[in-house]
Amino acid sequence: MLFSVVVLSCLAAPLWGQAQDSDTQAEKSEPTVFPHSETARWWVSGQVNIVFQAHPDFHALYSGPNSLSARAEHATSRVLTLYTGYQLGKHTEALFDLESAGGRGISDALGMAGFTNVDVVRNPTLGSKPYLARLMVHQVFALSAKEEDAERTPTSLLTKLPERRFELRAGKMSVADYLDVNSVGSDSHLQFLNWTAVNNGAYDYAADTRGYTVAVIAEYHDHDWSARFGEALMPKVANGPQLDFDLFRARSENIELEFRPELEKGKKTTIRLLSFINHANMGSYHEAVQAFLSGTDPQPDITAHRKQGRIKYGFGLNAEQEITKTARMFGRLGWNEGQNESFAYTEVDQAVEIGADWRLDRWRRSNDKVGIAFISNGISRLHQLYLALGGNGFLLGDGRLTYGREDIIETYYNTHLWRGVYFSPELQWAAHPGYNKDRGPVVVPGLRLHVEL
Repeated sequence: MLFSVVVLSCLAAPLWGQAQDSDTQAEKSEPTVFPHSETARWWVSGQVNIVFQAHPDFHALYSGPNSLSARAEHATSRVLTLYTGYQLGKHTEALFDLESAGGRGISDALGMAGFTNVDVVRNPTLGSKPYLARLMVHQVFALSAKEEDAERTPTSLLTKLPERRFELRAGKMSVADYLDVNSVGSDSHLQFLNWTAVNNGAYDYAADTRGYTVAVIAEYHDHDWSARFGEALMPKVANGPQLDFDLFRARSENIELEFRPELEKGKKTTIRLLSFINHANMGSYHEAVQAFLSGTDPQPDITAHRKQGRIKYGFGLNAEQEITKTARMFGRLGWNEGQNESFAYTEVDQAVEIGADWRLDRWRRSNDKVGIAFISNGISRLHQLYLALGGNGFLLGDGRLTYGREDIIETYYNTHLWRGVYFSPELQWAAHPGYNKDRGPVVVPGLRLHVEL
């Protein structure tokens, strides 16, 4: 609560000082509590995201150390962010964001690869002490005289961008802010909450426990296509809070191509192709299984079979299509090699996702949305065998396993209450949590309160 008081104190004076832009603010599709200038060099804003989730008792033949609890439970998480930025020049800006993540998730975020709340920190021992989320410089190099309008947001203050340009970002950031982004299914503040709805579950993107890393991202943008390359630091251990700064032994390379063809006049289409290669001190599922079967290890333990320089690579497809002015569809496909340890994001080796959202303009509720998504997650045969023999990952471990794909349905209704205040009832249903046919299905209703300051 102390951090929220500090955020509000910092915001109140300067943000009320931006009242001259209130008419512009009223026209924005996603209003905020306080108006924000479209011309000032500096930026100060904040957000609060509070998520309550629960589930009733569900069927489970057995449970292990990393299982989703089969007994009824509830949990509340909160994330508070203070965004600041300064525009150094027409095409240069610096961003500095502080954040606090507190509360917890159901079962402390264990037992599901597609966990129900992406706001939850996977290591509850870190506590809610504020931390540096982003500290970066963003430089744009113009390659054409023609410019296009850009919406000013907490992560970019620039309101005009060259149509053809080269962009460079460097510093501490979330890779997921720039790669595998989807306008229908990437915002946990106003859209879906499941880890594998917000991001491609098979994309083991470089990040520490809180979801941030140190990286350099280069982008080229043209009229109807873009290309991105990111070099990022990996954590020292799976799901670890410390990053490895030795690029010769640990790093992540990410490449994404984005195409914006006009398949139907007046309706936006976006297709993104992604590939990544992670180098880190990863364990081998094959070695862990063999050591157990030969009697060397009393239990399969991937952490005992790590080797510096192992590689995990994968691919992703990300698409979105405007159906009408108020309805959109989206989908993702993902695959990674699944032989080496799930390391940074979650325990998914194959991912399928399809969904849609609908803005309720017809009822004069232009800031209200309904969304629904279906997700199907899977893991490799070696990963299955490792869990079936009693091995534990950093998220999963029922002690045994009767394998089945983890199928999830999520739906929400995001209600705009007043200015930047939103309230969202939501519901998730998951068959085979943790890929286990002997457990589930589980129903997880939830409530989200989001405030854009």
